[in-house]
Amino acid sequence: MARPQKLKLSEVLEEIDMSRAAFYRMRARGQAPRIHKLPNGQLRVSRADLDAWWAACEQQVA
Repeated sequence: MARPQKLKLSEVLEEIDMSRAAFYRMRARGQAPRIHKLPNGQLRVSRADLDAWWAACEQQVA
C-alpha cells in the first residue's frame, strides 16, 4: 500500500494560488485544509485533505 502524499505548504500555496498571509487568515477562521506539523517544525498537508477542501469549496459556490 502506498503512503499518502504529503505536500509542503509552499506546494499547496502554489496550487491554490494564494499568499501565505491569506492562507493563515483562512486557517485562523477554520476555513483552510488541515495542516500537520512534523517533529522538525515543517508543515505538511495531505493530498486527501487538500482534495476534500477543494470539493467543499466547490459545494459552497454551487
